[in-house]
Amino acid sequence: MTLTAHFWRDSHLPYVESRRACDSRINYKIHSHPTLSIGAVDCGLSVFSGAAEGPMLIQAGSVVWVPADCVHACNPAPDSAWSYQMLHLDADWVQRLRQESHPDAGASQQVRLSNDRGLYQRFCQLNDQLFSTAHWQDKEAALIEFITDFPSQNQPAISPAADPARASAGVRQVMACLQRDPQALHPLEQLAQQARLSRYQLIRAFRTATGMTPHAYQLNLRIIQARVSLLAGEAPAALAQRLGFADQAHFQRVFKAHVGITPGRYKG
Repeated sequence: MTLTAHFWRDSHLPYVESRRACDSRINYKIHSHPTLSIGAVDCGLSVFSGAAEGPMLIQAGSVVWVPADCVHACNPAPDSAWSYQMLHLDADWVQRLRQESHPDAGASQQVRLSNDRGLYQRFCQLNDQLFSTAHWQDKEAALIEFITDFPSQNQPAISPAADPARASAGVRQVMACLQRDPQALHPLEQLAQQARLSRYQLIRAFRTATGMTPHAYQLNLRIIQARVSLLAGEAPAALAQRLGFADQAHFQRVFKAHVGITPGRYKG
């Protein structure tokens, strides 16, 4: 089957993006993004990676709430395809919205997984409206109702495997270095010296804190930048060079491994 993937965006609602994918066999790299993600499995089985207890199966009709910056990947079960929907929402917008109705609510840092069929149906109704020709203000109202009513605290929690709180001072220093300049070449040996660790020790400690190696962490930062820049109108070829990729083909491979689609198709 041919993969079909569709995105919905609206300049009136810049804090949300929605995706629908059908019959996907694409496997994503472990990644994170600065947005809150709410996903639903429509058909097939998904394997959620990034939980402290190991890979978990997510069945059709389930809804998963993935906090911003949580390292994870959702992929089809081996030798199969799956169909899914995914909302990406600005985390600060979501937090402000929920605090309007629940002033004492803090930002949840745990993955929440629901098998509530009613919640799945409400998610589908919301996404149907987002992809429809309805007025943007009606879409905004539906989105606000769904997010505010989402029972995140009442759903089973999944603790993430990566824990930035366990990062040593040296690892935090390396993380800050990569965040400041993800485009630059950062040899592992130099990063290890900066952290005052051996290369082996840095890889192990960095993965414990972030769920990724330093190089994978750097590539993830580049792709986060790329998504924003593509939607702002920057051409993929110029972006590949600016972000430090070897060439446009390299950029396309890494982007697709993280986002599931080429930069050109993502840009639309």
